[in-house]
Amino acid sequence: RRARGVVVVVVVVMAAASVRAFTVVDVLRKGGPLSAGHRGLGRSSSSRGLLLIPGARTGLPSSSPRRRGLLVSRRAQTTEAAAPVVAAVQQQEPAPPTKQKKQKSPKQQQKPKGGQQKASSDSKKEANSTFAELRQVRVAKAEAMRAAGEEPFAYSFGATHFSEALHEAYKDLADGAEDSTATVRVAGRVAAKRSFGKKLAFFSLRDARGEIQLYVERGALDTDDDAEEGAPSAYARMLEWVDAGDIIGAEGTLKRTMKGELSVKVSAWTMLTKAFAPPPDKRRGLTDVTKRYRHREVDLIANPDVRRTFLLRAQITSAIRRFLDDRGFLEIETPTLHSQPGGAEARPFETTHNALDLDLTLRIATELHLKRLVVGGFDRVYELGRIFRNEGVSARHNPEFTSVEVYQAYADYADIAVLTETLIAGVAQEVLGTTELPYGDETVHFETPWRRVPMRDLVVGKVPELAPFYYSRGDEETQTVLPPQSQDLAAAQAIAAEAFARYDASPSLPAKAETLGDLLNLCFEELCEHELRQPTFVTEYPVEVSPLAKPHRAIPGFVERFELFVVGRELANAFSELTDPADQRRRFEAQADKKARGVNDEACGVDEDFLFALEHGLPPTAGLGIGVDRLVMLLTNAPSIRDVIAFPLLKLPQNAPGGAAAEGEDEASSEH
Repeated sequence: RRARGVVVVVVVVMAAASVRAFTVVDVLRKGGPLSAGHRGLGRSSSSRGLLLIPGARTGLPSSSPRRRGLLVSRRAQTTEAAAPVVAAVQQQEPAPPTKQKKQKSPKQQQKPKGGQQKASSDSKKEANSTFAELRQVRVAKAEAMRAAGEEPFAYSFGATHFSEALHEAYKDLADGAEDSTATVRVAGRVAAKRSFGKKLAFFSLRDARGEIQLYVERGALDTDDDAEEGAPSAYARMLEWVDAGDIIGAEGTLKRTMKGELSVKVSAWTMLTKAFAPPPDKRRGLTDVTKRYRHREVDLIANPDVRRTFLLRAQITSAIRRFLDDRGFLEIETPTLHSQPGGAEARPFETTHNALDLDLTLRIATELHLKRLVVGGFDRVYELGRIFRNEGVSARHNPEFTSVEVYQAYADYADIAVLTETLIAGVAQEVLGTTELPYGDETVHFETPWRRVPMRDLVVGKVPELAPFYYSRGDEETQTVLPPQSQDLAAAQAIAAEAFARYDASPSLPAKAETLGDLLNLCFEELCEHELRQPTFVTEYPVEVSPLAKPHRAIPGFVERFELFVVGRELANAFSELTDPADQRRRFEAQADKKARGVNDEACGVDEDFLFALEHGLPPTAGLGIGVDRLVMLLTNAPSIRDVIAFPLLKLPQNAPGGAAAEGEDEASSEH
């Protein structure tokens, strides 16, 4: 029926032993204010200030005080939970109440067995609410806790077990059985909450090692201290105050439900941290890629696979350090601030030391300082740390990334190749238990030894017409490698341009090569690199692109260097280190000249401190650099480097100073 000037709000309350439907209204005269007592329409058992319509179809006898429209309780507490609903209802004409199905009598109801009764879920009630409304409700609950003498942000909690340990220790506990002899304490974030009326509820609690269920039964949780007249019970307070996303502690015994779920039967609980922000929708999760990267903490809460990736990353870096430590390598930290960038071809980040009035750069490599340590007498050194390069971003590049550089005295690039394949295959076996790993639609085989192939063989295999520029054939059984600078560059560029056009690469690129060595490296990068899917050492690089490597002992114009490629991308770089200070100075000066002429803005300059160290004698040394982020990508089957960096660099969202994205803002962009 329509009631003039009356707004009807229908609330259905499900009980454990019986289900009773109450039609609840707040009488709002048009234009009249809503009293504080009438605003208490939350789920709190202590907020019972509800006015009922006489004659509504409630399933209660006519003599029921509720049916006569009496006030159930005067202990209503002020809350803003229903404010958005009331505001929406005030703006429209009241509609006649919908006809409800007749409820079963209490005798026809079944008692809940291990969660068989239909549960009420907070996520359903929150589905149509805005972030601001949900946050307001949670803040109000924290204030209500403080008003009741409970602290919503605890200082500590002494947990006795992780969930993983409990699942292992009680794996033989039978269905329906309970171990009442041992009391455990667990802590974690509430992942889900399901209540079955006034007597039973289940919470999913997630900690650092896994997840376990909390079995919350009113009879086990309530005590005589809760018997104060009119006061909400401990069970009611837990259901009212705890939301998904909150961090709580619980104490109780172990029980396995009839459905086989190991649970902590809660006898006491504590709010450790009341979460103001609701977690992402459980069904849809956090799917916006850029939001996942920008708010990684929420991504970790919502996506268990992301947690696994960073757990594996930590295990991988630990395994790398353990492998090197066990072989006598010493990890020594080197400076992050450099007066002269060096050790790689990259544009640095620039900064200034104010007190010293000194222009500095963030390091683009750790190489030169580590080799100075070898000069000083440390025969085996390494550093696993952050590198900073002022370059673009892609699925394989991030301006700050992690590398491990390793230097071994009295070894050459062949020795370090064996170390490299042994290290990576060993880490895969230790962390993942296998050396055959999926990556996308492929399977990568890390069994050693790995393929070794000279760069010129790959290029000539792709462009046979270039063979005369890099080989001189004698009889049918032999061929001699020519110095790449001894042939006609223009003719080779023309052949390469035709090949680039044939393979859908830019035909204008070969004209930029200044030497045959540059051209060889360019052809490899554009035509061959992406085809190297299984672990492959590409060896014997041109001297022009390797300013820190020792000349090849048998092949003029080339150096003793390799790069490791897997699934079409570079994973490691290594060479026999250049130890001749005079040759090193000439290489530095050639790089500085390229930079001055604008040929290569990323070329290094002349590092006098490093040359001074070489003058004191660097023993024969082999060096290795591995991109740790790319290795983690490979071992965790991650398509982008941002998936394995906890907080990758992102552009600031529009109209959000300080990098905080506005709620609901569409951050989809070309960043990823």
